[in-house]
Amino acid sequence: MVEQAELNASLDTDENFEDEENAGGGLNAKKLILFVIIPLLLIGSTAAAYLTGSLDSFIGGDKVEEASEQEIAQEAANLNAAFLQIPDMIVNLSSSDGQPRYLRLSVQLELKDEEAKLGVEKVMPRVIDQFQTYLRELRVKDLRGSAGIYRLQIELLNRVNAAAYPIEVQDVLFQEILIQ
Repeated sequence: MVEQAELNASLDTDENFEDEENAGGGLNAKKLILFVIIPLLLIGSTAAAYLTGSLDSFIGGDKVEEASEQEIAQEAANLNAAFLQIPDMIVNLSSSDGQPRYLRLSVQLELKDEEAKLGVEKVMPRVIDQFQTYLRELRVKDLRGSAGIYRLQIELLNRVNAAAYPIEVQDVLFQEILIQ
C-alpha cells in the first residue's frame, strides 16, 4: 500500500510539472521571435523590395515595361490610321427554300496610313470582286449571331489582304449589315 501511495504521489508531481510548463510557457521569447517577428520582417522586406522595384528583374517587370511601350507605339500608329470606305454591296444569298434573300453590307477598311489607303484604292475592283464572290455563297444561317458576324469579318479581312497584298489591311469595320 505504501508503494501505491508513493506511485500516486510521483504521478501527481509529474502532472503538476507539466501543468506548470503549459501555463507559464505559453509564449516565451524564442517562440515570439520564431513565429511572429521573423515572418513580419520577411513580409515587410519583401513588400519594400517589391514597391521600390528591386524585384522587377526577378519577376519580369522589364517585360511589363516593354509591353506598355509596344502598346504606346500601337496607339500612336492608330492615330495615323486611314479608313477607306468600300462602296455599299447588295448581294443575293444562297437559299435552299427558293425564297430570295438579300444582304446589304456597308464596310470600311482600317489601314496603317494614307500610303496604304492609296495602294488599296488602286486595287479596289479586285477587293470588291473578292467580297462579292464570297458573299454570294453565304446562307442566312451563316450570318446568325455574333459568331457568324465575327466569322464574316475575319473572312473578309483575309480576302482583302489577299487582294491587296503586299499592303496589309488592319481591320474590316462594319457600318451596316442588313439581311432581307
